[in-house]
Amino acid sequence: MAFVRKGVIPIANKRTSQYLRTQYPNLELEIIDLTDWMHNHRFIFFLGSVATFWEYASDIITRKKRAKDCFWRTKFVFKTIKRIINSKINAQEYAFTFQMQSLFDASTPHVPHFVYTDHTNLENLAYPIVNPDALYPQKCIDMEYTIYQNASMIFTRSHNITHSIVNEYHCRPEKVACVYAGSNAPIDDSITLTNDNYTNKNILFVGIDWERKGGPELVKAFMQLLPEHPDAQLTIVGASPEIDHPNIHLIGRVPIEEVSRHYRNASIFCLPTKLEPFGIAFIEALTHKLPIVGTNIGAIPDFIEHGRNGYLVEPYEVNELAAALKELLDDPEKCCRFGEYGNKKAVNHYNWDRVSERMATHINKILNFQG
Repeated sequence: MAFVRKGVIPIANKRTSQYLRTQYPNLELEIIDLTDWMHNHRFIFFLGSVATFWEYASDIITRKKRAKDCFWRTKFVFKTIKRIINSKINAQEYAFTFQMQSLFDASTPHVPHFVYTDHTNLENLAYPIVNPDALYPQKCIDMEYTIYQNASMIFTRSHNITHSIVNEYHCRPEKVACVYAGSNAPIDDSITLTNDNYTNKNILFVGIDWERKGGPELVKAFMQLLPEHPDAQLTIVGASPEIDHPNIHLIGRVPIEEVSRHYRNASIFCLPTKLEPFGIAFIEALTHKLPIVGTNIGAIPDFIEHGRNGYLVEPYEVNELAAALKELLDDPEKCCRFGEYGNKKAVNHYNWDRVSERMATHINKILNFQG
């Protein structure tokens, strides 16, 4: 089988290939890294860069889009990748092909092909902070449509993306399956928390993009809580906003292996994001038995069952956010109950063993049908 990716990052690229290898131990797994291929073929990379600036110069100059993102959304690069894969893959040597994300088309004739994605271009229109003019042009949507139509099966990480592919890209519902995604943190029910049984009133935010992740709104909501909960704490991991308050602790970026310590020391996880393709931090919070407050957008309703393991609020609604946090600060027993329920949800849905098993179930049906 061929596993086609665009770089090692995000970590889901590595995890997915590892667990597919576990599901198919008798198949040799060949990783085709398109980023490495481009770097090893400098002239093609140069031509792709020229095409990028030809098609997106104004957006890049005005900083509406990043050049490295635009590169993969040019017709030249799209056609080049298609040609590379078609010259390499054949039905005699490969049982199937599998690609991460929907930025290129790695399908080839007569070989079953699977796509695993956490986004679509058109789903961005569902987010409150997205300007329709900031979307990639129609030609990108047309290329994306081709990717989905050429796939034997499309796997998604959340139901909102499943609905987008079915409703906005006109794929048959039986061709699209939500298999979720695994946590980057270990998943079990034996995690030892250091939050004094949810009484330390420590609210945790984990995210680098402070504005997009709703950091300013969280700080405003937090300030509303202090008159009634003067001992409440807000810990910010990842971002480094300019804030000076004795109850707000700025941790900044830390190695991934150190993040777990901050989850274990929190009583509540809050990420009032305004745009989130998936949101792995929510899954990490579930695995650490934390009640969650998040926004009612994107994949987040998959993570949060309102009133069962947390609360959903609308983006930008500071008063609503403060009220949800107060509910949890007022009731440590509820925090514990929500946390236990969320951990079971993570074990059942968001671990890579389960994700790869769901994928394999669909892959095997198609391989048997075509075999």
